[in-house]
Amino acid sequence: MAKTFYTERDVEDLHRQGIMTITLTDEIVMTDLAYEKARRLEMKMVQAEETPPAAPIRPYINTPAKTVASITTNTAPTNTVDASRVATIKARVRETVKARLGSNVDGAMLDAVIERVAKDLGLG
Repeated sequence: MAKTFYTERDVEDLHRQGIMTITLTDEIVMTDLAYEKARRLEMKMVQAEETPPAAPIRPYINTPAKTVASITTNTAPTNTVDASRVATIKARVRETVKARLGSNVDGAMLDAVIERVAKDLGLG
């Protein structure tokens, strides 16, 4: 099946027509400039899948860890981790990334990346 490519100009045209939602599928590809333009125009981009368009699935990286060592230093490795401790770590990672990248980071995408990494590490 043929793919449909959206450019920055296509996004501007859709916005002028009053279309505020773009549904992204395997047949629809947005250029980086089109994606940024849609964000600036506060258009909603609905994806059929949870992965953002610029985040390919890498099975050699995204395989879940078999066992996860406990985060606390005085215990032996286990498969269970204190949920509040994991939430604290996620918040610290989020704050650190935002501090380094400033307002250029997309909060929703950052949260998705953090959740995906935590899931891959078996931290949930």
